[in-house]
Amino acid sequence: MLQETKETKQITDRKYLVPFILITSLFFLWGFARAILDVLNKHFQNALHISITHSALIQVTTYLGYFLMAIPAGIFINRYGYRRGVVFGLLLFGMGSLLFIPGAAVGSFYAFLGCLFIIGCGLVFLETAANPYVTELGAKETATSRLNLSQSFNGLGGIFATLCIGQFLFNNTEEGGNVAVPYAILGILVLAIAVVFSRVDLPEIQHQHTSEDEAHGSNISKLFAHHKMFVFGLFALLSYEVAEISINSYFINFVTGMHWVSDRTASVELTCALAFFMVGRFLGAWIMRKVKATTMLLICAVGSVCCISVVLMCLGQISMVALLCNYMFEAIMFPTIFSIALTGLGNLTKTASSLLMMTPIGGCGFLLMGMIADRTHVVMPFVVPLIGFLVVLAYAIREYRIAKCN
Repeated sequence: MLQETKETKQITDRKYLVPFILITSLFFLWGFARAILDVLNKHFQNALHISITHSALIQVTTYLGYFLMAIPAGIFINRYGYRRGVVFGLLLFGMGSLLFIPGAAVGSFYAFLGCLFIIGCGLVFLETAANPYVTELGAKETATSRLNLSQSFNGLGGIFATLCIGQFLFNNTEEGGNVAVPYAILGILVLAIAVVFSRVDLPEIQHQHTSEDEAHGSNISKLFAHHKMFVFGLFALLSYEVAEISINSYFINFVTGMHWVSDRTASVELTCALAFFMVGRFLGAWIMRKVKATTMLLICAVGSVCCISVVLMCLGQISMVALLCNYMFEAIMFPTIFSIALTGLGNLTKTASSLLMMTPIGGCGFLLMGMIADRTHVVMPFVVPLIGFLVVLAYAIREYRIAKCN
């Protein structure tokens, strides 16, 4: 009987191998696109002579696209399926990238923000489709580990973006490199991938109908009324996004504001930090094959709270080491919270995913960090991510206790 179960799982894995590889490639793409934002902040501060608070509109605008389009993306994917959702997202992503060409000709900061808003709208379609889809491509027991593995390539995309684009934009000239060049290349590549996805067959995952499906009311009302831990998970994921995106966006400003390194070197250090992040996800995916996801989340939440506390103590290079270590601890949080929050939701999964994908609006937390940095010391803004990680810790404790009781 045990042997039959193992064989069934192997057959299921083989069946979904090609869709898994294709979908995982998307994680690299949006990791690349989101990491560029962390370089653009300092680039536009230098080239357009704007403040940290002003440059934070880059994150606000991009993640506003996530917030406004998440529910429409969920509705679209519910009606037309994962594959069409991916293709539509890639088209928006590609068009927004190519619009950087006329945006650069205009030379207006707000023209660039318009392009980034369109890209954000495209990325939320990709993430709303890909994140829950990966959790469905195999055994439920390995869903969290599988999503962490896919999300590892998100970190790899971030490494390439900060290293390559950072070195291109911070070229030791006053205005830096032409931002339209990398976005034009990215736009062409993304549209080519859209053509590939329009021609492949991604199997739709069917769920059994339950009494909840027959009940009156919208899917969103059902989630908020009957799935309290999903709501807590939604809030925890929002808090994580506030912390993670804000730290990435502020990283270059922090290390240069402490007068440790130049802008060009800072982009390399951010690349190293994202390498820690990627390694953390690969390790997390492997460890969670043997350790419960709830236990892993609790350990990592404690680690992040401790690391950011050390950064706030302003201990020089010790704080820098603590900041790098935090990237290891925070790495598994998004896919782990996402997967745990979706557990047992059945036909509500796509709607729940769209709500979870509204959480990158937490990237607006960088605006608050910028306001604090412009008015106080460069270390003080880390209070914002500390609060975010404390919320994640509270959620992790609750889920750990539930898992222990079961």
